Amino acid sequence: MLLLPPCSPPEAIRLVHFPGKNPPTRSTPWPSPPPPAAAAARHHHRIAVGSFLEEYTNRVDVVSFDPDSLSVKAHPALSFDHPYPPTKLMFHPASSNPSKSDLLASSGDYLRLWEVRESSIEPVAVLNNSKTSEFCAPLTSFDWNEIEPKRVGTCSIDTTCTIWDIEKNAVETQLIAHDKEVYDIAWGEARVFASVSADGSVRIFDLRDKEHSTIIYESPQPDTPLLRLAWNKQDLRYMATILMDSNKVVILDIRSPAMPVAELERHRASVNAIAWAPQSSRHICSAGDDSQALIWELPTVAGPNGIDPMSMYSAGSEINQLQCLRVAYCGAA
Repeated sequence: MLLLPPCSPPEAIRLVHFPGKNPPTRSTPWPSPPPPAAAAARHHHRIAVGSFLEEYTNRVDVVSFDPDSLSVKAHPALSFDHPYPPTKLMFHPASSNPSKSDLLASSGDYLRLWEVRESSIEPVAVLNNSKTSEFCAPLTSFDWNEIEPKRVGTCSIDTTCTIWDIEKNAVETQLIAHDKEVYDIAWGEARVFASVSADGSVRIFDLRDKEHSTIIYESPQPDTPLLRLAWNKQDLRYMATILMDSNKVVILDIRSPAMPVAELERHRASVNAIAWAPQSSRHICSAGDDSQALIWELPTVAGPNGIDPMSMYSAGSEINQLQCLRVAYCGAA
């Protein structure tokens, strides 16, 4: 897991191993000057980290890590300026086409594609769906379709979700997804995605029936925004979401709309990020303003006193973002 503190320069990227309650950590100093971390992505032995500066010029750095020694190595040549803070970074998912394995995507003002080479990073495309102006509504997040990697879904403050065909650099479809700003999007199947919004709902969309969507959860307090969404790729029946200014992680079963199957409530402040373990259907990690990252193992049936995390990591400041590499390994910045 990669852990990132918000809005203040991180001194290091930390890869954290979770064998028990007090996991050891190893740190590698960030290149100088260190950017405040806003978004992160990982692919094989590479990690991309973006800055969060309230100005036009931001940075994205690609570093490499060794999962055995839990060490991180900086590559000054693999760093580039990014217009505005990137709201999300993702590498091209593993596919049968190895030439796409080092394609990096970022969201902010537009969806941008970058080619990460051995000693350089080159821009590939800037995808803008605005037909009436050179400006467009900012993108809050995006997700790459692992089953059909030519598809990337973006979400925006203008209430829409847009599905891009990145092989054609063209829009496949655009949907008015919610009544208010859309904050996150996640693919489930090749043509099925879900999104969360400031209107407080989780909605599922099927590209084969674009006229309809299914609301599977709504905030218990009216108009409380849902900020993040994670779909369990090992068991597509389950999702996780977080509410604004809430210490809860809400676990949903799409077969039982409206009622959460579990609520994880051991954070002492607002939760900022969630990620399912990529090789396990029962493990999820969360991180928040309490400077803690918690790994949870979901039981078949929750007990009367709730669910306790199986492991925790305490950082030096609030954690804004994380990436789960596998159940036992995490990283921080």
